[in-house]
Amino acid sequence: MKVFRKRKGQKGFTLIELMIVIAIIGILAAIAIPQFTAYRARGYSAAAQSDVKNAYTAAQAYFSENPTGTVANTGDLAGFGLRVSNNVTFTACGGTVGGFTATAKHEAGGSTFTIDAAGTVTRS
Repeated sequence: MKVFRKRKGQKGFTLIELMIVIAIIGILAAIAIPQFTAYRARGYSAAAQSDVKNAYTAAQAYFSENPTGTVANTGDLAGFGLRVSNNVTFTACGGTVGGFTATAKHEAGGSTFTIDAAGTVTRS
Protein backbone atom coordinates (compact mmCIF):
# COMPACT_ATOMS: atom_id res chain seq x y z
CA MET A 1 0.00 0.00 0.00
CA LYS A 2 2.96 2.30 0.38
CA VAL A 3 3.21 2.27 -3.42
CA PHE A 4 -0.12 4.09 -3.79
CA ARG A 5 0.74 6.83 -1.35
CA LYS A 6 1.92 10.07 -2.79
CA ARG A 7 5.35 11.15 -1.84
CA LYS A 8 5.87 14.53 -0.35
CA GLY A 9 5.83 17.22 -3.01
CA GLN A 10 4.32 15.05 -5.78
CA LYS A 11 1.19 16.28 -7.51
CA GLY A 12 -1.18 14.63 -9.99
CA PHE A 13 -3.57 11.74 -10.36
CA THR A 14 -2.87 8.07 -10.00
CA LEU A 15 -3.56 5.64 -12.82
CA ILE A 16 -6.46 4.10 -10.92
CA GLU A 17 -8.15 7.49 -10.48
CA LEU A 18 -7.82 8.18 -14.20
CA MET A 19 -9.22 4.73 -15.10
CA ILE A 20 -12.24 5.30 -12.84
CA VAL A 21 -12.95 8.66 -14.51
CA ILE A 22 -12.70 7.09 -17.99
CA ALA A 23 -15.07 4.28 -16.94
CA ILE A 24 -17.62 6.79 -15.63
CA ILE A 25 -17.45 8.81 -18.85
CA GLY A 26 -17.91 5.61 -20.87
CA ILE A 27 -21.00 4.63 -18.89
CA LEU A 28 -22.52 8.10 -19.27
CA ALA A 29 -21.84 8.09 -23.03
CA ALA A 30 -23.43 4.65 -23.40
CA ILE A 31 -26.61 6.02 -21.82
CA ALA A 32 -26.65 9.48 -23.40
CA ILE A 33 -25.95 8.74 -27.08
CA PRO A 34 -29.04 6.53 -27.71
CA GLN A 35 -31.23 9.03 -25.86
CA PHE A 36 -29.84 11.87 -27.95
CA THR A 37 -30.66 10.11 -31.22
CA ALA A 38 -34.19 9.40 -29.98
CA TYR A 39 -34.65 13.07 -29.09
CA ARG A 40 -33.44 14.13 -32.54
CA ALA A 41 -35.88 11.78 -34.28
CA ARG A 42 -38.72 13.14 -32.17
CA GLY A 43 -37.68 16.68 -33.04
CA TYR A 44 -37.66 15.90 -36.75
CA SER A 45 -41.12 14.36 -36.52
CA ALA A 46 -42.37 17.38 -34.59
CA ALA A 47 -41.13 19.66 -37.37
CA ALA A 48 -43.08 17.68 -39.97
CA GLN A 49 -46.21 17.67 -37.81
CA SER A 50 -45.92 21.41 -37.25
CA ASP A 51 -45.52 22.04 -40.98
CA VAL A 52 -48.59 19.99 -41.86
CA LYS A 53 -50.64 21.94 -39.27
CA ASN A 54 -49.29 25.20 -40.70
CA ALA A 55 -50.31 24.04 -44.19
CA TYR A 56 -53.84 23.50 -42.90
CA THR A 57 -53.94 26.99 -41.40
CA ALA A 58 -52.58 28.52 -44.61
CA ALA A 59 -55.15 26.54 -46.62
CA GLN A 60 -57.95 27.92 -44.47
CA ALA A 61 -56.70 31.44 -45.15
CA TYR A 62 -56.44 30.62 -48.86
CA PHE A 63 -59.99 29.25 -49.01
CA SER A 64 -61.38 32.27 -47.14
CA GLU A 65 -60.17 34.46 -50.01
CA ASN A 66 -60.76 31.90 -52.79
CA PRO A 67 -63.80 29.81 -51.80
CA THR A 68 -63.92 28.06 -55.18
CA GLY A 69 -60.14 27.78 -55.53
CA THR A 70 -58.04 24.65 -55.59
CA VAL A 71 -54.70 24.21 -53.87
CA ALA A 72 -52.32 22.37 -56.19
CA ASN A 73 -49.16 22.40 -54.03
CA THR A 74 -47.44 24.20 -51.17
CA GLY A 75 -46.44 27.03 -53.50
CA ASP A 76 -50.07 28.12 -53.62
CA LEU A 77 -50.02 28.52 -49.83
CA ALA A 78 -46.74 30.42 -49.58
CA GLY A 79 -48.52 33.75 -49.86
CA PHE A 80 -50.80 32.76 -47.00
CA GLY A 81 -48.13 32.14 -44.39
CA LEU A 82 -46.85 28.64 -45.11
CA ARG A 83 -43.13 28.32 -44.43
CA VAL A 84 -41.81 24.79 -44.80
CA SER A 85 -39.01 23.71 -42.45
CA ASN A 86 -35.68 22.52 -43.81
CA ASN A 87 -35.64 18.90 -44.99
CA VAL A 88 -39.44 18.53 -44.72
CA THR A 89 -41.12 17.39 -47.92
CA PHE A 90 -44.78 17.49 -48.74
CA THR A 91 -45.65 14.39 -50.71
CA ALA A 92 -49.22 15.56 -51.26
CA CYS A 93 -50.78 18.92 -50.73
CA GLY A 94 -53.92 20.02 -52.45
CA GLY A 95 -57.63 19.91 -52.87
CA THR A 96 -60.65 22.11 -52.54
CA VAL A 97 -62.39 23.50 -49.47
CA GLY A 98 -63.96 20.18 -48.49
CA GLY A 99 -61.27 17.90 -49.85
CA PHE A 100 -58.00 19.46 -48.72
CA THR A 101 -55.24 17.10 -47.60
CA ALA A 102 -51.57 17.60 -46.87
CA THR A 103 -48.90 15.00 -46.14
CA ALA A 104 -45.45 15.86 -44.78
CA LYS A 105 -42.37 13.91 -43.75
CA HIS A 106 -38.97 14.99 -42.53
CA GLU A 107 -36.20 13.18 -44.39
CA ALA A 108 -34.50 12.16 -41.12
CA GLY A 109 -37.71 11.50 -39.18
CA GLY A 110 -39.53 8.24 -39.11
CA SER A 111 -43.13 9.43 -39.28
CA THR A 112 -45.39 10.76 -42.00
CA PHE A 113 -48.15 13.15 -40.99
CA THR A 114 -51.38 13.70 -42.93
CA ILE A 115 -54.03 16.31 -42.25
CA ASP A 116 -57.50 16.30 -43.78
CA ALA A 117 -60.09 19.00 -44.48
CA ALA A 118 -61.46 18.69 -40.93
CA GLY A 119 -58.03 19.38 -39.41
CA THR A 120 -57.46 15.84 -38.15
CA VAL A 121 -53.79 14.85 -38.10
CA THR A 122 -52.89 11.20 -38.54
CA ARG A 123 -49.44 9.69 -38.10
CA SER A 124 -48.12 6.77 -40.07
